[in-house]
Amino acid sequence: MIWVSWRQQRTETLIAGAIIAVLAAVLVPTGITMADAFDRDGLAACIGQNASEGCGRAIQAFLVRYEWLDNLTSWFTLVPGLIGVLLAASFVLELENGTYRLAWTQSITRRRWIVTRLGACIAAALVAGIAMTLLVTWWRTPIVDLRGRMESGVFDFEGTVTAGYVLFALGLALAVGAVWRRTVPALIVAFIGYVAARVFVDTWLRQRFQTPLSETWLQAPGSAPHADLQHAWVLEQYPSDRLGRRAEFMLGQCARPGEGAVRAIDKACFLEHAPGYMHAVYQPASRFWLFQGIETALFGGIAILLIAFAAWWTHRRAG
Repeated sequence: MIWVSWRQQRTETLIAGAIIAVLAAVLVPTGITMADAFDRDGLAACIGQNASEGCGRAIQAFLVRYEWLDNLTSWFTLVPGLIGVLLAASFVLELENGTYRLAWTQSITRRRWIVTRLGACIAAALVAGIAMTLLVTWWRTPIVDLRGRMESGVFDFEGTVTAGYVLFALGLALAVGAVWRRTVPALIVAFIGYVAARVFVDTWLRQRFQTPLSETWLQAPGSAPHADLQHAWVLEQYPSDRLGRRAEFMLGQCARPGEGAVRAIDKACFLEHAPGYMHAVYQPASRFWLFQGIETALFGGIAILLIAFAAWWTHRRAG
């Protein structure tokens, strides 16, 4: 049964492998070039809070040089969803065509068939997710050393979350396909659902896993933000007074009563509260593994529920 499952899953697995091979063909040469440039420019010595002005220029030049590649890899966030729904195709196709009935008449129980077929899908999804994580993490190493790995687009391929994304897309496609039994529409719906879930988590939910921190610092030569802002995910940053209040707030606070839309500004009040500070709201780099664990558990837990539902539905409703 394991050999049969592999043969049935072989085409989709080879396509997934080909996708990762294409990514490797793009990332390996550019990754070697980028790592060589990082070492040649001596940027490792520039990493730290008290980097010199010359280091700052060198770091900025390096980041600008490879910005287009960094932006390109941000689109790779769609690849885990594509691989996940692709690996579900063979299972859903068997349900659509009814070929599973042949296996069930060959002394193979429903439970054994379902467990073996879904086990092959899950194993392939985990291997693909881990391979993508290792590849992109290696490629991004110089950029991560300089900018950190908390921001969206970088966070998505570090740690354990990529495997969770692939499993989530797989589980969603299996659940929709088990109920609908129409392979192409089910995979399209599952991929759209994957994208919607990722956008929701990336743009709204992740930054609320824990209450963000805030920091206010003086804008003056020799002044610098707290060390926690190094490699942090900065959610918001703006000029402020020493209490972290926006310049717009201070203008309103120092406005004199007047007629119409134009009101005079109390100069003494404004000078006292002038925006000579910067205020930032951020998630520190120290929360990286905590956020990785939360997001992996979120997508992986939902994936387990979806796969279990697909197995239950197939066992009870397929005939």
